[in-house]
Amino acid sequence: MFGMSHESYLLLDAVVTIIGLIVLITRFKVHPFIALIIAAGFLGLTSGMPVDKIIKAFQDGFGGVLGFVGIILALGTMLGKMMAESGGADQIAQTLIRAFGKEKVQWAMMFAAFLVGIPLFFEIGFVLLIPLVFIVARRTGVSLIKIGIPLLAGLSAVHGLVPPHPGPLLAIGVFGADIGKTILYGLIVALPTAIIAGPIFGTFIAKYIPGNPSQELVDQLAREPESKDLPSFSITLITVLLPVFLMLLKTFADIGLPDGHIVRNWMDMIGHPISALLLALLLSLYTFGSRQGIHSKQILKLLDASLAPTAAIILIIGAGGGFKQMLVTSGVGDVIGHMAVTAQINPILLAWLVAAVIRVATGSATVATITGAGIVVPVVGMIPGVNRELLVLATGAGSLILSHVNDAGFWLVKQYFNMTVAETFKTWTAMETILSVVALIFIMLLSLVV
Repeated sequence: MFGMSHESYLLLDAVVTIIGLIVLITRFKVHPFIALIIAAGFLGLTSGMPVDKIIKAFQDGFGGVLGFVGIILALGTMLGKMMAESGGADQIAQTLIRAFGKEKVQWAMMFAAFLVGIPLFFEIGFVLLIPLVFIVARRTGVSLIKIGIPLLAGLSAVHGLVPPHPGPLLAIGVFGADIGKTILYGLIVALPTAIIAGPIFGTFIAKYIPGNPSQELVDQLAREPESKDLPSFSITLITVLLPVFLMLLKTFADIGLPDGHIVRNWMDMIGHPISALLLALLLSLYTFGSRQGIHSKQILKLLDASLAPTAAIILIIGAGGGFKQMLVTSGVGDVIGHMAVTAQINPILLAWLVAAVIRVATGSATVATITGAGIVVPVVGMIPGVNRELLVLATGAGSLILSHVNDAGFWLVKQYFNMTVAETFKTWTAMETILSVVALIFIMLLSLVV
């Protein structure tokens, strides 16, 4: 079309669509939910997709994201509400502030997110820890961005680089890497990367974008508890880390027991993110609820009220998933990935590059890792002596780069931190890109010694 090859046209079409989406939201002030639907429909029509498949692709993407993320956000928000109302979040915040001091509290947030995020999906860690960001910011007077960026960096670094997260875990299978070595190398790379992209970058960017939290979310997640009798630090930690513990048990069962084993089957169900969060929420009804003197009718009202502020967030994330699916179904991701493979470069750099371009095209770190590994593995087979574990890490690092409007995480951060699209690019997108590039540098350095 227009004298271009089909591949070139698809790339141009995707670029025009993304620019149009940004203009709709920033210049014409169209609500992101509506703008994402319009952009997805435009891309489907102009890319040559059959008309009868355009709506279905959007619905599949919308439902695919909300089928998991929507449930996780709802359960996590309820748990966060109980933690905030009982004073449990305040207890953790006060303990962190005492341990690290007001001047270094951003480091506490990064380390907390790094440890909690190892067995958790990014979205789960986010909804579990976001109340702490609001409360610590309120108690210390420190910028929301200075505290929030380190938390996001800690969660995102382990999400992209450390098994048992789905992307690295599946890439291990594709490349035939050793899971133990991958975890070890992943932790070696992820920690310094998170430090640079988190506390260091967060402190810098907060000077220009301090953050202005939504009062509605502050009232819900960071309000002063009515009772001065706060839950103990240990009880609060046990409740909040129950999902982490259950998911770790699931991981150990998957590694140590054969397929079909009854214990593994039960642990797969109990340790599933949805089940684990549900069990933690049920525990919180006692530890943060009745144990703190909150009556059942009041608990019901709290849980009901907790969902209202997240309704728009959930819809925007779903629409972002629909837009991402349109990019995938139209073939843009495949075109970019295969173009990258034709380049004659270092296999580790190639794995990073392929995952990076697919991430930019599709908006999904997990899709970028899995698809990138599948594209690169035949090339790797032709080059002996390549470290398979570092290929997994390079693919995961590439999958983190340049989160933008086609990534559900972009909208999640934008809405919770009450930022404009431009501010989200300068904070979240920049942080993700720093994570990706710095991780690649550490991986290349590690390749010299392993």
